[in-house]
Amino acid sequence: MPNRTCSHCRTEFYSETKRKYCSDECRDAVVSFAGANNPNYSGGKETTECIICRTEFDYYPSEKTGLYCGDCVEEANWRYRPDVSGERNPRWSGGKQELACDWCNAKVVRQQNNINSEHVFCSDECQYEWISEEFTGKGHPNWKGGVEANYGRGWNRVRRQALERDGYQCVLCGTSKEELGRNPDVHHIVPVRAFVETPVTTEADAHYLENVVSLCPSCHRKAEFGHVDRAQLEAAT
Repeated sequence: MPNRTCSHCRTEFYSETKRKYCSDECRDAVVSFAGANNPNYSGGKETTECIICRTEFDYYPSEKTGLYCGDCVEEANWRYRPDVSGERNPRWSGGKQELACDWCNAKVVRQQNNINSEHVFCSDECQYEWISEEFTGKGHPNWKGGVEANYGRGWNRVRRQALERDGYQCVLCGTSKEELGRNPDVHHIVPVRAFVETPVTTEADAHYLENVVSLCPSCHRKAEFGHVDRAQLEAAT
């Protein structure tokens, strides 16, 4: 027996659920799913410009990013990427720039986005030389007043012993006295300042043969700045 009345055509019909319309035709005649009435509506179409042919077209943001118009898609022109080289690239940051090395003044070419320091060097060697010059004495971040050039009692003796033991050459790279034009440097593995700052020791306590090694100036700088493992230096004594 009929238990419902269609809200559109007023025909009586039977339904176990609370239907308002007797058929899909009656429902479609009353209810619109266009535009904002569509349950999947997400703001409607937007207008943009095709990146290939530069014509304007409408698209649904919910479906895809508007890049290509229908004509370019049908012709498969979207398969061919536009030229994004140089300044056309959205990540363009100014291109390459010619600079001068802060130590030797040699020409250095860098990308703009790779210039992240106020100092530029053409090689690691130039950087080491600059650091050695810039961070000497009071310029060194660990400067605490310094010590006298003469390390006191026992220094000359242990320095001579180290040079003789190491054959007057760098224990790391093998550079000899003849190649340097002078004696190699003699480096304290445990720094003198560590002994000076300890209440029970003095600078003279740093001067024992197992605590010193012969190094060329380049390797000496690396050791001073912590770029040489302590165990490697101790193994050379």
